[in-house]
Amino acid sequence: MTFRPALLSFALCSALFGAQAQANSVTDAINKDLPSLMKVYKDLHQYPELSGQEVNSAAKLAKEARKLGFDVTEKVGGTGVVALMKNGPGPVVMIRADMDGLPVIEQTGLDFASKVIATTEEGMETGVMHACGHDTHMTGWLGAARQLAARKNEWSGTLMMILQPAEERGRGARDMLNDGLFKRFPKPDYALAFHNSSAAPAGEIGYTAGYTLANVDSINIVVHGVGGHGAYPQSTKDPIVLASRIVSTLQTLVSRELDPQDPAVVTVGSFQAGSKHNIISDKATLLLTVRSYSDATRQQIIDGITRIAKGEAIAAGIPEDLMPEVTYKKEYTPSTWNDPDFTRQMAGVFAEHFGADRVKEGKPSMAGEDFGRYYRADNSIKSMIFWVGGVPQEIWDEAQKNGSKLPSLHSPFWAPQADKVVATGAEALTLATLKLLKK
Repeated sequence: MTFRPALLSFALCSALFGAQAQANSVTDAINKDLPSLMKVYKDLHQYPELSGQEVNSAAKLAKEARKLGFDVTEKVGGTGVVALMKNGPGPVVMIRADMDGLPVIEQTGLDFASKVIATTEEGMETGVMHACGHDTHMTGWLGAARQLAARKNEWSGTLMMILQPAEERGRGARDMLNDGLFKRFPKPDYALAFHNSSAAPAGEIGYTAGYTLANVDSINIVVHGVGGHGAYPQSTKDPIVLASRIVSTLQTLVSRELDPQDPAVVTVGSFQAGSKHNIISDKATLLLTVRSYSDATRQQIIDGITRIAKGEAIAAGIPEDLMPEVTYKKEYTPSTWNDPDFTRQMAGVFAEHFGADRVKEGKPSMAGEDFGRYYRADNSIKSMIFWVGGVPQEIWDEAQKNGSKLPSLHSPFWAPQADKVVATGAEALTLATLKLLKK
């Protein structure tokens, strides 16, 4: 009996030592693989593809997954890829990366900068760039796939790695789900993803428990009036004045109708009307972006926009047949919820390995990301998306010192420190999966 505490202590020390040795082994292996991964990254960066057009990106990574022994299915929900590796009994872990670039002309000055020209779904010819860093996500995905395939003796369960199209249009996850993602393939118990960040130094991990990304709606308001000569306004119904009233009143939706502790944004991003100094137009168009977290708040704002537009028109004496037209784009992005307990568990895994100074809890963002659709499809899935900082440390330090502005995501100047993002993302995904599928 007197030896049992010592034996237990020895067993505990052995387990801790084994976990640390495993983590260090993952770090060493990813660092060794990094030159190869960076070749993949540069190729993906140089040849980006627009939403729904990710044919070559999907094919390149599907080929890599097959070489690793995954059972690969292509063209899921368009250009989506599902790579399965069944390795005995246990949970199902899904790791997701998005693939699409943006209609942005790259201005980073990188020697492997994109020179791709493509045509959008709307028929516009444009430059294409991975201005949101999805190339780092795909490469980190591949890095994790390589590690987990090489360590099959260390885990048991099913690994489901997916490459998703059209995240920037808010429809890629929906399209994969509608194509039977959780019916044709195993439904995951856990879902993981990371996104690079332009608001943190390279290699820093950020996370938020609960709501982490917002509902994103695009709303159009066409304001009708009665046009005429600018010198005789009494004979018109000026849609510019009416639209201006609508813009002003919309600001009260957040400031006076929502709980102050329930964040939301209503932004009028475009006001289009008129063509000449002395002509009162018969139409004005407002383009809005609306952000919220809960679905109830989202609906309250949408209903409020319709009410305000009609109410201001009635107050202005607009006849019933000229009431404002309020339309909502179907391709809205739903908010993303990180399961709080699961998120804190994974953050603990990261902090234990990377150190608490590299793993920080942050605030929710009003940006949008359709990763949240997977959890919404089945609330039993424990889901987490985390951030990996991409700003080179010296640039970050200088900006903190002098207050200079840094390029944001979607900027033509955004050039993350890709090797740090890829290595950190791959390492975090690998360690989290090994923890969840531990034998």
